[in-house]
Amino acid sequence: MNIQKLPFGKQILYGFGMMGWSIMINLISVILVYLYLPPESSGLPKLITQVVIFGFFNVIAIVTASGRLVDAIVDPFIAQFSDRSKNPKGRRIPMMKWAIVPSIIFCCLIFYPLKPEESNLNIVWLAFALIGFYVSSTTYIIPYNALLPELAPTAEDKVRMSTFQSLGYVMGIGISSNVFNLTNLLQTSFQITQRISALQISVVVMTLLAGVLMLITVLVINEKKHSVSVPSAVPLKSALLQTLRNKNFLLFIVADFSYFIAVTIITSGLMYFVTVLLPLQESVGNKLMITMVLVSFIFYPIVNYLAKRIGKKRIVIVSLGLLSLVFLGVFFLGRTDFRPLIQIYSLIAFAAIPLASLNILPNAILAEIIAKDSLETKENKEAIYFAVRYFFVKIAQTFGIALFAMLLIYGKDVGNDLGIRLNGVLGFVLCFLASLIFTRFKEPKPST
Repeated sequence: MNIQKLPFGKQILYGFGMMGWSIMINLISVILVYLYLPPESSGLPKLITQVVIFGFFNVIAIVTASGRLVDAIVDPFIAQFSDRSKNPKGRRIPMMKWAIVPSIIFCCLIFYPLKPEESNLNIVWLAFALIGFYVSSTTYIIPYNALLPELAPTAEDKVRMSTFQSLGYVMGIGISSNVFNLTNLLQTSFQITQRISALQISVVVMTLLAGVLMLITVLVINEKKHSVSVPSAVPLKSALLQTLRNKNFLLFIVADFSYFIAVTIITSGLMYFVTVLLPLQESVGNKLMITMVLVSFIFYPIVNYLAKRIGKKRIVIVSLGLLSLVFLGVFFLGRTDFRPLIQIYSLIAFAAIPLASLNILPNAILAEIIAKDSLETKENKEAIYFAVRYFFVKIAQTFGIALFAMLLIYGKDVGNDLGIRLNGVLGFVLCFLASLIFTRFKEPKPST
């Protein structure tokens, strides 16, 4: 069969799938801890116990970790099913299509606890909804990412499609960060007295939008027409062992792991940075995200240009180093003579610079690792590689949320904020370590 190159317009629409997934996953990153472990000034009710277990664990950390752990265990099986699929419509798109509706349903259920006050039932419900969401959204995102090396044959194509994918992810962050603005609008326009009710409606609206964006990618890409789809014959255990024996891939994973712990900490902590450390109104949060998105967009063409001239590895190392300085800045928020708005806007604008490259290049690097492996082994294990990567990403995100929530034990309110500041120190250490680890990575020769 004559494989046709994916048209430029459809390369852009490929990024819509990531945008939709990003809206959902970042709604959870931005709101989950804030909703279930709110600061006193939030106006939100306490929904689960605040009791500390064994001196440093709290319930929200345990529940989120459990949900992610189940999801991470399921990932390789989803990937293997996709890699070995003989569906006449393709190995990826059919799975993605069926994952959209359950992703929407479970994402909404997370924010609709059974009881409007502190209750053990809310803990059980949250665990159930989180597991359902993570498994269903994974069934979308693993085949989605596995499409990238199949749809992008050259190094330039991989970077371009990774850029559109990254644009989608960043725009998803920007959209999800508007949830509190939409909440305020609903409360004002429809006289909704309970803030949690307005917040829940806002989540439903954004989740439905996310589902539409994910569906667009499914409908516009003809997998059989634009990619080579050869089912893998490698058993799951063998496929996993082959990926884990790839030393270059392991170095990539370790650096990636540290980075995602750090990013999850800053995403989970944004509302605390704004409302507690400075303190400012919740609505400032979405303006910060929009600022980050716009500044980040400025650097996207620069990242693409530099990737061709000096390679991806150097850019990633420098970017991780810059991001470590951003986290160090979090520790000092509210402790300088500058106005609070100047402090936070400066920090976010600076953070957008390394995030521009760290959102684009890792997927392009991984696609090149996969292409090299496929050439050497004559086996197509794209989804397995992405599953292993996302296994560690999810464990990292679990650690990020859990560590953030655990450190809040040491202070999460105005005048008692040490726990929030300690998260800045932790992020600094993790990003610095990730940059050191990635210096050992051997950048593969790209295909042309």
